[in-house]
Amino acid sequence: MNKKRPKIVSLFSGCGGLDLGFKQEDFEVVWANDNDHWACQTFARNFGKHITESDIADVDFDKVPDCDLITGGFPCQDFSMIWKRGGIETDRGNLYKHFVRAVAKKLPKVFVAENVKGLLTANKGKAIIQIVKDFQNIDHSGYRIYINLFNFAEYGVPQIRERVIIVGIRNDIPFEFKKPAASHREGNFITSGEALKGVEKALYNNEPLKIKEKTKKILELIPEGGNFSDIPKNSPYYVNGMISHVYRRLDRNKPSTTIIAGGGGGTWGYHYKEPRPLTNRERARLFGYPDNFIFEGSITEVRRQIGNSVPPPAARFIAKELKKIFNGNYKKSKAEVLKPLSGDALRYIKDKTQAALI
Repeated sequence: MNKKRPKIVSLFSGCGGLDLGFKQEDFEVVWANDNDHWACQTFARNFGKHITESDIADVDFDKVPDCDLITGGFPCQDFSMIWKRGGIETDRGNLYKHFVRAVAKKLPKVFVAENVKGLLTANKGKAIIQIVKDFQNIDHSGYRIYINLFNFAEYGVPQIRERVIIVGIRNDIPFEFKKPAASHREGNFITSGEALKGVEKALYNNEPLKIKEKTKKILELIPEGGNFSDIPKNSPYYVNGMISHVYRRLDRNKPSTTIIAGGGGGTWGYHYKEPRPLTNRERARLFGYPDNFIFEGSITEVRRQIGNSVPPPAARFIAKELKKIFNGNYKKSKAEVLKPLSGDALRYIKDKTQAALI
């Protein structure tokens, strides 16, 4: 007899990159939620119509199906290291509390939350302390927390993308989560050239962006792998950029640098050979989405969905490790050796912060 597939409730689902990795490992998403209309449309097209488009503050989790696992990437803009951040003190920074509320109500065996690296140092380390304590102190059970910093290029994604993954294991489950071993290392990362091979044949989300002649001239002054800083200062096309993403061109022999969701002119990401912005399908390839994963919405909306998502190949590694809980294929740890907090990301937290967490 086949065992039932572990059931997922997905929060802050976006277009579903995190959930796609779990689906590929035979998990089943039974309910999902996001407040972005076009992300919900994309999710529905690729997973089914069990996504609810609403503000998470309005969700009554008593009416949400029971589940084995809760996934989600609570909004990260206020923790980002690129943009000015307010951290946990802002309304968006506090949205994680609805994730805690869901976990406290459904008491899944596991939860997985994704966020930016800046979460570790937001509010001088106070944000991560509070977030961890809230999960550890959930009534009736509580969760052991594992915090790891992933570079997704080490997990088969053709993009240098560092993100924090928080895994919570319910205290009655004698499973010690270990960060999956990397499949790739610097020197054998999947390159953007490999990722974009044959992309011109892709049928969906592959529309070229309109480009001004001035932008084309700017890009012609930037070598493969370069950015705005390569434009001569005496050039009429000189740009005084502030972040490295501005007019960044791919290097076909390296993974892409981090693809962002939004921003002003010059941040679309640009082809290594042709002086033009990347299409959304090319951007999706750099996240590891299959070509039959179809995004809904305008070019700008799709760009945002992709840039905010978790690369599915990396999510699949996490899913594969957590699946051991559900098939029983793991060595059960004794209560006295289970750590309340673990993970390699702790080294990025100040000593006094780490002490407070432990």
